[in-house]
Amino acid sequence: MASSKTKVGFNMETNPVKENKSSAGSSAGESSPPPNVRIYCLDDLDTIATVGTGTFGRVFLVKDKKTRTFYALKQMKIPDVIRLKQEQHVHNEKEVLTEVTHPFIIRLFWTHHDERFLYMLMDFVPGGELFSYLRSRGRFSNATGLFYTSEIVCAIEYLHSKEIVYRDLKPENILLDSEGHIRLTDFGFAKKLSDRTWTLCGTPEYLAPEVIQSKGHGRAVDWWALGILIFEMLAGYPPFFDDNPFGIYQKILAGKLEFPRHLDFYVKDLIKKFLVIDRARRLGNMKNGADDVKKHRWFKTIDWDAVPLRKLKPPIIPKVSHEGDTSNFDVYPEEDWKKAPPVSHKDLEIFENF
Repeated sequence: MASSKTKVGFNMETNPVKENKSSAGSSAGESSPPPNVRIYCLDDLDTIATVGTGTFGRVFLVKDKKTRTFYALKQMKIPDVIRLKQEQHVHNEKEVLTEVTHPFIIRLFWTHHDERFLYMLMDFVPGGELFSYLRSRGRFSNATGLFYTSEIVCAIEYLHSKEIVYRDLKPENILLDSEGHIRLTDFGFAKKLSDRTWTLCGTPEYLAPEVIQSKGHGRAVDWWALGILIFEMLAGYPPFFDDNPFGIYQKILAGKLEFPRHLDFYVKDLIKKFLVIDRARRLGNMKNGADDVKKHRWFKTIDWDAVPLRKLKPPIIPKVSHEGDTSNFDVYPEEDWKKAPPVSHKDLEIFENF
């Protein structure tokens, strides 16, 4: 992607590794059948174009030969997944996506593996990344930011109700469907969480202080990331940035916020309440959870019952000429990506349930 941000995945004591930073899982057509209705087969799918790339994965637009439905097929090289110690993240992504059903979250229809690749068949969401629209416009108006934030709040509230922490909220991982509503994608860092986790992963600009400090973290990290996202949508840049990750981390831990003058009074108050270093006092992470967020004055015009019904009017309607239109994604060279060495039977056992 043309993103400026790099994901990092620290697997406990391992070194930081750059990770799949694509619109990987890029995705969604509302016409698709519900998940688990049928068993798919690779031979049923025609590959049309690449719509995302990453360190060990590639996302293809594919067309089902039987139903003529378009999907996104995320294909990951098993040797690279193992080399970068991402096995658990891959299993987490499948587990989480198998469990969730929400209008603002990507759907997973089928998973498969052979001796070279892991495959995940998902919605194709033709509108492209929110990142692309933010980049082309510079920044969003208060009303536009309010719309996207409202839909994201509903998605986060739903994930947290299922004890899932998303851990990768950023404009690159928010797709727009053909009507302009959001879909969260790329659940490689998502995790079912009963208590806390210590794996350091995410995107430097969006990491919560407790992640950087390895204190163990939970669902509060998603509310911190939402504060960063709202700031970036309305300012055009994230609140904490630097030329290298450690400079970013120092600024996050210092917690000094400088708002552009044009920001609305209430949204500044909301961002401050999300970007609280003490997570016990962070909005969204207190006794009333997401209800505290929804009651904030910035959302006073929002009918929260209407949001998950997709009744709010989207501020941006993507230009989509047909269901398989890829014009809202970057163009990638279609090199022969199939050349991956097969892995040993022992290595394949790690993925036997995938």
